[in-house]
Amino acid sequence: MKIRGVGDVLLERSIRAKHMSLSIRPFRGPRVAVPRGVSFVAAEKFAHSKMSWIKKHLEKMTSIEKQTEVLKERLPIDSGKARKHLVERLDELCKRNGFKYNRVFVKNQKTRWGSCSDKNNINLNVNLVQLPDELVDYIILHELVHTRIKDHSHRFWEALSKFVEDPKSLDRQLRDYTLG
Repeated sequence: MKIRGVGDVLLERSIRAKHMSLSIRPFRGPRVAVPRGVSFVAAEKFAHSKMSWIKKHLEKMTSIEKQTEVLKERLPIDSGKARKHLVERLDELCKRNGFKYNRVFVKNQKTRWGSCSDKNNINLNVNLVQLPDELVDYIILHELVHTRIKDHSHRFWEALSKFVEDPKSLDRQLRDYTLG
């Protein structure tokens, strides 16, 4: 669907969505997740009602897209060196803060800086090596806290703040960086 002044907005049926939600992703644009039982006519009205929000965030996405293009022109990451560096830092932070994890995987992920599985396997994005050290440590410690608390509840953020000063601020800073 097209909205004047905004452009294309994807209306997409989602079996996981409980409510209509709007998101904007770099290089993909605006998307409305339409749950079962909600008509596309209602989704169009929803998108039109959020036009000012879409415009505001499209400007931010344009900036992120430009930044991504600049990043693509950088030299490629040596994944072997990046893996060695990230695993050494992970192990150092574990030892210093009393964490344990099962296995570690360093991958070139498109949507996440890191994750922690139910089995306490830590996944780290190889592109972390392009971030400032403070953010690398934040992401690693974020995932290590997930070895103890598997959600993003108040309890999680409280626990994380014992290892990282003002984690919510660092989380916001991460939004200034895009994944390759």
